[in-house]
Amino acid sequence: MRVLVVGWPSFVHGEATAGDVLALEAVRRRLAGAGLPCDVAWSPVFRPGALTLEQARPEDYTHVVFACGPLRGEQVEGLHRRYARCRRVAVGVSVIDPGDPAAAGFHAVLPRDAPGRPARCDLAASVAVPEVPVVGVVLVRRQREYGARGRHERVERELTGWLGRRECARLPLETRLDPGDWRLAGTAAELESAVRRLDLVVTTRMHGLVLALKNRVPALAVDPVAGGAKVTAQARAWAWPAVLTPPEHAAGPRLLDPAELERWWRWCLSGEGAARARACPEPVPLADGLLAALDLERTR
Repeated sequence: MRVLVVGWPSFVHGEATAGDVLALEAVRRRLAGAGLPCDVAWSPVFRPGALTLEQARPEDYTHVVFACGPLRGEQVEGLHRRYARCRRVAVGVSVIDPGDPAAAGFHAVLPRDAPGRPARCDLAASVAVPEVPVVGVVLVRRQREYGARGRHERVERELTGWLGRRECARLPLETRLDPGDWRLAGTAAELESAVRRLDLVVTTRMHGLVLALKNRVPALAVDPVAGGAKVTAQARAWAWPAVLTPPEHAAGPRLLDPAELERWWRWCLSGEGAARARACPEPVPLADGLLAALDLERTR
């Protein structure tokens, strides 16, 4: 006996949502816990190098379990044809039409929702996962005022490529406010309330650094201007060490050193980085010198 576990993330033209992936894991754990040998098939687009449906030969399996998602469409129907000799079971699925060939082709269906059946909790709810850092990502677009010194596109490409390989929950944030766009904060208070709940901010924007440190959140800052500009200057003003500055003239194909990014990433997420952020001194506002600069005494 051997079970093949499949779902929408198994199809080349399917979709891998977090719920789908957790549902497949819930089934795998349940079968493994019962001592039943099983394999999970994945789309080569989603998990290159893993077992695919094309590699999962029908003669190698006695059972097929389809987990999560709606029972509809040609791709699900194709499973019935390919694995016709296997006993096929669907679990944790939505049945829109019990007479649909995609649904009717299973020997047994254990739905999460179906006409005339009581609703059941989704499989994804049964799988515990570890916590990972929640990281706000605040990037700046090209700033023409820096002319030829601007390295914005290259810095963003290298930084986000590196960040995409870190195990964390990435939360894109924008400092631009717009009360008419639900995707953006409408007030500074709304934005800072989100920043305050983060474990780390990764940013190429000056105010990404400032708002992180203001709220005692560690920041990994990268100045997008060769030789450093206002991001580097703010890091000095706050005595904050976790800032990378591209050189005026890059000696190699990269502007950013992955080893340096990794070092500061670990430091920011360590107890030392968090403590340093909490201990940031209250800044002396520039506005303190405003009245003197206005020379009010002379104008009275």
